[in-house]
Amino acid sequence: MDEDAVRDLLREVEDPDLDDDIVSLNLVNGIELDGKSVHVSLALGAPYSPTETAIADEVRQVLGDAGLEVDLSANVDEGISADEQVFPGVENVIAVASGKGGVGKSTVAVNLAAGLADMGARVGLFDADIYGPNVPRMVDADEPPQATEDETLVPPEQYGMKLMSMAFLVGEDDPVIWRGPMVHKVLTQLWEDVEWGQLDYMVIDLPPGTGDTQLTLLQTVPVTGAVIVTTPQDVALDDARKGLEMFGKHDTPVLGIAENMATFKCPDCGGEHDIFGADGGKRFADVHDMPLLGSIPLDPAVRSGGDAGKPIVLDKDSDTGEAFRHIARGAANNAGIIRRRTQQ
Repeated sequence: MDEDAVRDLLREVEDPDLDDDIVSLNLVNGIELDGKSVHVSLALGAPYSPTETAIADEVRQVLGDAGLEVDLSANVDEGISADEQVFPGVENVIAVASGKGGVGKSTVAVNLAAGLADMGARVGLFDADIYGPNVPRMVDADEPPQATEDETLVPPEQYGMKLMSMAFLVGEDDPVIWRGPMVHKVLTQLWEDVEWGQLDYMVIDLPPGTGDTQLTLLQTVPVTGAVIVTTPQDVALDDARKGLEMFGKHDTPVLGIAENMATFKCPDCGGEHDIFGADGGKRFADVHDMPLLGSIPLDPAVRSGGDAGKPIVLDKDSDTGEAFRHIARGAANNAGIIRRRTQQ
């Protein structure tokens, strides 16, 4: 068997999102044959996403059925040298944003990151809310970052995630009273002076709104895509629309909409109540032709888990935990679609 024969076999493997085979879609970087062994490099950029995992599994099956021993690797070449990258070891940067406060954005960011890590991915969680950092509390992380001889920071880890937050660098009750230029400076230092290492996903929890932090991020960091968090009510949707417009003006893809605080199921009567309205996130996603990543019920366990530092996404017996896991899988899948499209 030669390389052309292997390539013909790979034409049997379809990308379900891009509606063609992986050879025609330029998703095969290279093929190396050594007797009955074959190494195939695939242009897959979203590790542990269900769709890309299924594509890789099908490649192994097709080539294995032909009597070959298969070794796979994955890489999407974006044509940017390591010296030009803000996060040289990070494959995907996912920004979690909201147009207004109080919609549970940080809760979604924490559970998204923890969900990706629980899938097996290498994950960083960066709390970019300079004025109100609370991610360390939500993951029960007390250990501050360690400084190296080169004056860089080694981030602490919790639940398989590398963490960085302004909360590690200021007193617990100290307010951060800074103007925009100072915010830009400290964010840039935290991005560039932290030893993140090799990560599959960097989840960035942005502050609410469309201010200095968002502008700094979009002007300096190659964001793979954004997750916009909203509640079903119209007031939240109005502000979510502003966030959507902000990402659009900076040519940043939106991975999808996460609708938080949806239906509340009463533990006493068993009835379901739409406290903040019904299906607002779905309507918003439909109007703007965006994927709805999922709806998260209004569940007291989310609040108690956040206060105790135990993300509910890790609770395998919780329906609400499954809602967050569904969002994590969807965000990873959509990041993969964006990365694979760059090969066309």
